[in-house]
Amino acid sequence: MKTATRRRSLSLSALLLSPLAALADPAPTALPAVQVQAARVPGIDPFALPSSQDTVWIDAGRAGAGAQLSEALAGVPGLLARDRQNFAQDTQLSIRGFGARSTFGVRGVRVLIDGVPATMPDGQGQLSHASLLGAERIEVLRGPFSALYGNSSGGVLQVWSAQGRADDPWRLRLNAGADNTLSVGAQLKGAGHGLDYNIAANHFRTDGWRDHSRARRESLNARIGGELGGGRLELLLNALDAPDAQDPLGLTRAQVAANPRQATSVADQYNTRKSVRQQQAGLRWTRENGAQRWQLMSYAGQRAVSQYLPIPPTAQANPLHAGGVIDLEGGYGGLDARWGWHGDLAGRPLDVVAGLSADRQRQHRTGYENFIGSTLGVRGRLRRDQIDIVQNVDQFAQAWWQWRPRWSLLAGVRHSSVRFESDDRYITGRNPDDSGRRRYQATTPVAGVSFEASPQWRLHAAVGRGFETPTFNELGYRADGQAGLALDLAAARSRSLEMGSKWHAQGGTRLDVSLFRADTGDELAVASNIGGRSTYRNIGRTRRQGLELQYRQPLAEQLELQLAWTWLQAQVRSPYLTSNNVVAAGSRLPGVPRQQAFARLQWSPDDWQWALEATASSDTVVNDLATERAPGFALLHVEGGRRWTLPGGELRAFARLENVLDQAYIGSVIVNDGNGRYYEPGPGRRASVGVQWSWR
Repeated sequence: MKTATRRRSLSLSALLLSPLAALADPAPTALPAVQVQAARVPGIDPFALPSSQDTVWIDAGRAGAGAQLSEALAGVPGLLARDRQNFAQDTQLSIRGFGARSTFGVRGVRVLIDGVPATMPDGQGQLSHASLLGAERIEVLRGPFSALYGNSSGGVLQVWSAQGRADDPWRLRLNAGADNTLSVGAQLKGAGHGLDYNIAANHFRTDGWRDHSRARRESLNARIGGELGGGRLELLLNALDAPDAQDPLGLTRAQVAANPRQATSVADQYNTRKSVRQQQAGLRWTRENGAQRWQLMSYAGQRAVSQYLPIPPTAQANPLHAGGVIDLEGGYGGLDARWGWHGDLAGRPLDVVAGLSADRQRQHRTGYENFIGSTLGVRGRLRRDQIDIVQNVDQFAQAWWQWRPRWSLLAGVRHSSVRFESDDRYITGRNPDDSGRRRYQATTPVAGVSFEASPQWRLHAAVGRGFETPTFNELGYRADGQAGLALDLAAARSRSLEMGSKWHAQGGTRLDVSLFRADTGDELAVASNIGGRSTYRNIGRTRRQGLELQYRQPLAEQLELQLAWTWLQAQVRSPYLTSNNVVAAGSRLPGVPRQQAFARLQWSPDDWQWALEATASSDTVVNDLATERAPGFALLHVEGGRRWTLPGGELRAFARLENVLDQAYIGSVIVNDGNGRYYEPGPGRRASVGVQWSWR
């Protein structure tokens, strides 16, 4: 049993919301206008701002289980969202190569759900509590302006729920598919008596495509708002319960060839699994009065994680070892305050926003042996007990100025101070006091210009700096195997450049092209990954550069083609040693495919909807020395659906067939796995069917 009592901390935190948070691709006229709860640039089309951002609208009639955000993100260039077929480890997410090192959770990418950070102040984020059922859209920001969101913002992903309207329908949705997968959800959305609401609850379970990958999740997301004090007040609620999600671990190349659906033998031997519980609440108040705007946002939550790893008892004989069971529990929270103003400078439009934000997380971290006597996969003796606190205080300012009729400037700066502190409470004669603290600071300026070549064509260029601290999990273990935190890790610092062209014709045709480069110093990389536990180090200089292309073309009134392509070269620029071998300059960064492609052809005649979808990826290096790699692949998917308008509401039925050609492929990789189990195979051909009932 846990030896320490549950501690709760209410604290201060924040997210940066700037005019860029309102960036979104112009939607077809049938879609509602974007109403981002953030500082905006009034009177300017979003696509005219100098950054790369896409908005993915969540279609209520979509096919699929709706269990993970990766189902909706395949068509975003520059973004890699890998479904690991492992709900104990969640989706792998990276943007322009940032975050690719992550073996669990999200690193290097800032995640927000309805404006509430899903990324903690140390830069570690989670996607598991995001709900596609209640979501209206997902916004993805790439490039230099991501740095204005603070620490670990190599890119930004925001999930937004719809604001309830008086005529919105209520929905019941059921989806069933292969591997005994079932998703049942309900959404209540509407407005009345001065309040609007959007409440979504979902139950999901699956036996998993691979052995030992059973999982279950219950989630609740709510957005409730109304007028107060001359402004708008919103309550944001979230709860997640995901008990004992089984972890099949990675496979070696030989194991994949023999049986890609198998779990590693130690997964059964130690019953590797992970449980997550989370509850949080947020309040956001916004007001506009003439030229001025105000926003106050606060949130607080609790999160508990328990994970059983396959570390053998012999390794835990070392008195400095922290055990094979990880148990984390604690509170987090935050506050954000900002002010905005719109006016003139030299007779030309000017929009300014400035603010202050702070984050704090207090986490009780304990470690236990994963055995009692000869019984494995159970909680044994205490081996680690510490209190970890991380907090930041940030200040930010941003201005947009249309200094000429066809030219505009967007510039901003953010100063971040992030402090880590660990209090060791497990001190024995052979395990010394490992307490420590470390502080990181950075000022990240960014600026961009946009030129209106024609009413339908914009050109832009942007430059900025960013930084990324190690997360507490990355500081938790030293690469040399000694006791204590890895406080010698430095923050990675980057310089980003981008040039882009956006052409959006009135008929719906759209062509976006972006060229980018990001040079990073003190790059954070995986040093070792053994038994589910990772250590990290700084490897010097790296470069990520490439090209993104996105094209949309209405082919007929009810027929549309969507294409996306990414070319990304992620390389080491400073040689370094690993396992007594030199990783030469020019070597590829592991976890990053060189090319990605996506195509979707959708036909929507009357009450029917049909779609043909293809995804492709080039090979992916899995370790620093590039001795192994996951081969490239191309997959084909089809889906269809029909709706019936009935006296009491609307009925939709839908089906999706994935991997139609039953291709064998590697869906995701575990970078630098010390046992050579780099590969997480993707599923073969699989089908799902569903039904949705909507009524007012």
